[in-house]
Amino acid sequence: MLLVIACSVMLSCKETPKSIKSEAPVSVVENMISPADASSALPHLMSNKDVALLSWVETLNDTVATMRFSQLIDGEWQEAQHILSGTDWFVNWADYSMITENNGNLWSHVLKKSTEGTYSYDVKMNVKPKGAANWTADLDLHTDGTPTEHGFVSVVPYTNNFFVNWLDGRNTVENEAGERGAMTLRGAVISTTGELLEEYELDNSTCDCCQTTGAITDNGPVVIYRDRSDDEVRDISIVRQVEGEWTAPKVIHEDDWQIKGCPVNGPKVEALGNNLVVAWFTGASNKQKVQIAFSSDGGAEFSDPVLVAEGSIMGRVDVLWMDEDQAVVSWMEANNKIALFKAMVVHKDGTISNEQLITEMSDSRKSGFPQMEIVEETLYFAWTEQVGAVTQVQTAKMSVDAFSIN
Repeated sequence: MLLVIACSVMLSCKETPKSIKSEAPVSVVENMISPADASSALPHLMSNKDVALLSWVETLNDTVATMRFSQLIDGEWQEAQHILSGTDWFVNWADYSMITENNGNLWSHVLKKSTEGTYSYDVKMNVKPKGAANWTADLDLHTDGTPTEHGFVSVVPYTNNFFVNWLDGRNTVENEAGERGAMTLRGAVISTTGELLEEYELDNSTCDCCQTTGAITDNGPVVIYRDRSDDEVRDISIVRQVEGEWTAPKVIHEDDWQIKGCPVNGPKVEALGNNLVVAWFTGASNKQKVQIAFSSDGGAEFSDPVLVAEGSIMGRVDVLWMDEDQAVVSWMEANNKIALFKAMVVHKDGTISNEQLITEMSDSRKSGFPQMEIVEETLYFAWTEQVGAVTQVQTAKMSVDAFSIN
């Protein structure tokens, strides 16, 4: 059930908190008619210029998986369209399928099992060039052929193509000495017809199963992800393409979160010219919190992080620019066996708005990773609602005017 609240203001990490509007306007979070049927999950929202799309996966009898999508027109989701179905997909709460668009060209992906092993699966691309009647499906993103994990994809439109990055386990195959290498981060430029134009190894040792996120700055692509040091410190790093060359990985802020297992909780980034905003979850020093940091030089340097939320925080963040001075961030937090999906606005100077509760939801893994996009001063949200054993993708919208800052 959707709720409307104006919560007390959280303080930022700055020593002196900035002033905020004491009485935020009441905002109505409006339920929308979801284009997804029952037994749907794994929503992904994207917008590019005047196009906004929502994709999801529906399952039938736990055997047949189908990827569908809908376009947002005049503030309403249109009838669902079919992409493809399969019986050999890897369908996972945290490693979800995606769709994107570039000048009328569509790109999507699913994860397909490569062996009977639990975590051996490949990224398979599907493309529908502008004017094409049907999708071309089951295209290879990577060609290493190893029976290992490939996933946690991020994709963004890039010039007339698509920039895709993913976690790649090709080096984790056990050698004759019984040794295994590390998970790697890779990136590629893909044409609108699914052709691999360029491919790069971006980091040779990363966290194994946290979502990656990418963006295009004026300088070129950047990728933000959870890194992994020899001492098991798993903080958030960035790699950037500058003048055609990729920089070495660099931690954007030293949380110093030392954890032996993957927290399955990746960052989110958005670019506006050379302005970057990054939101992420950390559990460093046994304190769960969501933070946000800004860069004005394409990610070469970042501001000190602003604290968004702390306490019983689940993370699962998203972030968007409202304009070049402020961003809206969303996250999940736990409250008595339910999860609260919340959002607020953060200004570059550390000023923060009132919180808004978008919805209550299940705190189980099936709730997945809520999504957020902004289209013409309206925020759109998508999440997975669970009632008993049944899940269904739900959507809502809300004016950005809900977040007023002095």
